[in-house]
Amino acid sequence: MLNIPSENYTSTTIYNDDVQKIFANSWQLVCPVSRLAKRGDYYATEISGLKVFVIKTKKGIRAFRNVCRHRGARLLPEGCGTSSTIRCPYHQWVWGEGGELLNVPWWGQDPDFEPKDWKLDEIFLKTWRGLLFLSIQPEANFDLEYGDLIEELQNDPIEDYNWTQEEKLVFDANWKVYTDNFVEGYHIPGVHPAFHKAIDFDKFETTALNGHVRMTAPPRDGLFYKGKWLWMWPNWTLSLFEGGMNTSRINPINTGKTELIYNFYFRSTSDNTKKQRDKIISDNLNVIREDFEVCIETQKNYESGAYRPGPLSPRHEQGVAYFQSRLLESNAK
Repeated sequence: MLNIPSENYTSTTIYNDDVQKIFANSWQLVCPVSRLAKRGDYYATEISGLKVFVIKTKKGIRAFRNVCRHRGARLLPEGCGTSSTIRCPYHQWVWGEGGELLNVPWWGQDPDFEPKDWKLDEIFLKTWRGLLFLSIQPEANFDLEYGDLIEELQNDPIEDYNWTQEEKLVFDANWKVYTDNFVEGYHIPGVHPAFHKAIDFDKFETTALNGHVRMTAPPRDGLFYKGKWLWMWPNWTLSLFEGGMNTSRINPINTGKTELIYNFYFRSTSDNTKKQRDKIISDNLNVIREDFEVCIETQKNYESGAYRPGPLSPRHEQGVAYFQSRLLESNAK
């Protein structure tokens, strides 16, 4: 199989198709449920430019587009916060926690205006093992999409790990360039020399499954990872280490810029283990940043028009082949 042509990484038309055909229709990892601990707690974010938020209500967690029904302003700033009502900062319209319009100040006389017609746009929500997912218009049931993953992690106590920290990293390359890189270990000897020394690379295995790619390698002494890394269609990851894990969402900003939203979870959050936790987070982030230069330079070559598609390794790049086949399938719809 050949790598897909460079226009898949540079075309604005294809990028816009990705947003509507992939990101609006898939399940997107948003945050751990634990970040919405009490009524009124919310988390607002973007999914490839699509603004959304989740909020803890009297009846449970709800999810909405972060878009004012009046003139389209952003309702809640990105990140975590607490709010008993949802007030638009532009013209001060107010919605309740369930999305119902409560107050329209200084509106004037309008007999045709019905507040009940202007509820916030609610979107789909799924909680799974302590993680919260959203989809604007899901193509597939979550359990159907990730059936293999559910089985993959059934013996790993991921819900026992406590969220501790979120980190965001931004770099100048298309989200697909980074994903191609994540779903193969072929680059490890050249890009991650210390990581290469810490695993038995000759036994590195990549397996493409239904909805996710599994990568494994026996760790040597001193490696903080447990030797298993997972990527899930279309853009989230989960990696295990001793006593915890990290998750990430690969969030496109535009054709040539990507944001990584990493979250770290540990079984122990005591003061006695803080130094160990900080080192694991720092080591994780260092490995992640090592990928940026090669992704940025690859993006430049794609944008220059100089690249012609090359072959994919049957041993090390079946994850790339799987990811790209899903892309082509989505773009053909």
